[in-house]
Amino acid sequence: MIEGIRIAPLKIIPTEGGDVLHALKSTDPEFQGFGEAYFSQVKQGAVKAWKRHRQMTLNLVVPIGRIKFVIFDDRSDSISKGEFDCIELSKEDYFRLSVPPMLWVGFKGIANEDSMLLNIANIPHDPK
Repeated sequence: MIEGIRIAPLKIIPTEGGDVLHALKSTDPEFQGFGEAYFSQVKQGAVKAWKRHRQMTLNLVVPIGRIKFVIFDDRSDSISKGEFDCIELSKEDYFRLSVPPMLWVGFKGIANEDSMLLNIANIPHDPK
């Protein structure tokens, strides 16, 4: 696994009116502050790649559909430099993927329908 990547199992609490899906608590070890949370719709077969955040830590959760993430490490000081990781997230494989800054991330919607991605970032997005 790439240095700094964390995968944490998340709770799903079944209720009569619909499940409650946990995402991130301030007491989780991956919590590094709150900057913003956003959802990204990922259409079936759509690829969104490549993106590298210089300061932002991503906390990614997929409550709807299924998304395959590919992460590449080209950090010069990393023990995992040159390595790729592939991780699939869905409600059936309900985990939070935490990605530290300076890693390249791409993803693809691999469900038979649109997927939904939640990112809880530690800082607000800066388009620059």
